[in-house]
Amino acid sequence: MLLAYNPTQPLLLEETEDGRLHFYERGETIPLVGGGVWQVYRGVAQLSQLSPQGDEILLGWAQPGTFFGSWLTFVDSYQVKGLSGLYLKWYGIEDLNNSAELSQMAFTQLARRMRQTEALLAISGLKRVEDRLQQLLHLLEQELGETVEKGTRIKVRLTHQNLANAIATTRVTVTRLLGEFQRQGWLCFDSNRHIIITSVKLDSAPKSHPSFN
Repeated sequence: MLLAYNPTQPLLLEETEDGRLHFYERGETIPLVGGGVWQVYRGVAQLSQLSPQGDEILLGWAQPGTFFGSWLTFVDSYQVKGLSGLYLKWYGIEDLNNSAELSQMAFTQLARRMRQTEALLAISGLKRVEDRLQQLLHLLEQELGETVEKGTRIKVRLTHQNLANAIATTRVTVTRLLGEFQRQGWLCFDSNRHIIITSVKLDSAPKSHPSFN
């Protein structure tokens, strides 16, 4: 039996002893096969596409409750990797077809994913790389943030290369910009190198910092 679904809270399933939960390590690529979809039970995954040149194009993130799979996308070279340890549950297409409740959950989560992707597209259109990084951090704050004493902590550890891939720049540029943001008090890092966005909002910060285009 499924628990009642609240789109503002992570979805947890009551039944886990049926053998349909699968665990994947952080950084592991999730196999995408036809005939069904994955739902995140615990953890966070990154959704992306590989360009013909081998570059990674960020499409969004999957959190507890989110559905993903090749059946739900037309994107070629679609891939999903764990940003943390991932517990996933598999549903066949017949499960979605036969359950109005499950179909509604999938629709709600797909709508959220679409908003993420639209936000990422808008960010990619910004000319200044520091503006792209600022707005990406804002989006991460909204989508993956949790309140801590110093501000909002991004609950998964993102590498500088993860951030660089997301805004089409280099790791060196991201490292320099993060250092600048940190010196100006916009963000800091915890002991596990998770980003913490401070109570000083990024978009209210002065624009006098140097450009790293």
